[in-house]
Amino acid sequence: MYVQISSDMETNISEWVKQYLQRGGKDSLLELPAAISSEFARLVTLEMSSELSGSPRADYLNTQYQAFLAELREQVEYACAKGGMVFKPYVSDGKIIVDCVQGDCFYPTAFNSSGDMTGAVFVQQMTKDGTIFTRLESHGFQGGKYIITNRAYRSKTDASLGSEIPLTDVPEWSDISPQAEFDGLEHPLFAYFRVPGANNIDPSSPLGVSVFARALPLIGEAEKQFARLLWEFEGGELAIYADDTALKHSPDGTVQAPKLYERLIRTLGFGTSGEASFHEFAPTLRDTSILNGFNAILRRIEFNCNLAYGTLSDVQQTDKTAEEIRASKQRSFSAVAAMQQSLQAALEHLIYAMDVLCGVYHLTPAGKVDSSFEWDDSLVTDRSAEFAERMQLQTQCNLRPEINVAWYFGCTEEKALEMMNGTGGADLWEGV
Repeated sequence: MYVQISSDMETNISEWVKQYLQRGGKDSLLELPAAISSEFARLVTLEMSSELSGSPRADYLNTQYQAFLAELREQVEYACAKGGMVFKPYVSDGKIIVDCVQGDCFYPTAFNSSGDMTGAVFVQQMTKDGTIFTRLESHGFQGGKYIITNRAYRSKTDASLGSEIPLTDVPEWSDISPQAEFDGLEHPLFAYFRVPGANNIDPSSPLGVSVFARALPLIGEAEKQFARLLWEFEGGELAIYADDTALKHSPDGTVQAPKLYERLIRTLGFGTSGEASFHEFAPTLRDTSILNGFNAILRRIEFNCNLAYGTLSDVQQTDKTAEEIRASKQRSFSAVAAMQQSLQAALEHLIYAMDVLCGVYHLTPAGKVDSSFEWDDSLVTDRSAEFAERMQLQTQCNLRPEINVAWYFGCTEEKALEMMNGTGGADLWEGV
């Protein structure tokens, strides 16, 4: 079994993790990688709902599934930052728990012709009294069977796995079977959620890339420009330079500035008196030009990350045309829609794996399991633009207005006519 990940991908995944966790040093103030990942996670999961139904088994699985969905937005953010995530279910105390394995904690070993991950090695580590214990859990198809193996290792350094030990040597792993085999599986017992888009780091790899991967150099420039802005305010802070003779002195001869003005007044030995004893320092700030440059960098970051203009930048300071702004929103809509499709495919594979485990461990009797998904359509369609086009068609083509009213409220034309005549439909206004 060979790990199918290039050194370039490993290096870049490590860099994404570093940037997301803000380990770039004391000058990393904006936290743009985390902000970009969080915004995509919010857009993807906003008003998202999914349910399982069709049988008592489906009802049982739905209870476990909803517990997982409650934390989905947080997990999607980690996936956006690291290029992907694996959802791996397991059984514990009669319940199915979903383990979310982040992009830097597993190694792919096999993909099918469609680019779906069919084999992987998952890494779990713990440290006790200076000793590092590592468990490698490998999944894959071999000879028509689906095989899961678990092996444990002990080491004094994280530079190597060390020597292999029995799973029973670690109390937390003592109940884990060294090997399990399954027949007749169509999909692996895990699901890979891949951030969609071309992999420009390793085009031959089916792995996903971070949502901010193509903007990393620009993010560095944004940090520099923001530091310039802070320095401009700090360096241009109002100050009064005063002659020592204009201020009170303490018994030991040291100069005393008024307590409330210690930050404002700075002493210098001018050796003069009168008006010349005070000099005001109040330079003109260059914040406008620095802010304009900062916003230009942010807009480029938005473009590279498929975010709409104004997500990070100040939309009031953009000189983009209305058409350019509309196009940027549509670009964001398309990126979110693709991510929702990828997430739904992963969740469908997860449901399949949960159903298999439910049968293997005899948790509930067999039964039909149907899944449904609903996404916020306003994120993938420009409703305002569509409404304007429909109104234009209504005017130019003399269409019946109840057609547009029915479309807007999602009701029948008869109900729309009642609303237009003021005889009904008040319930449809709730929440509008």
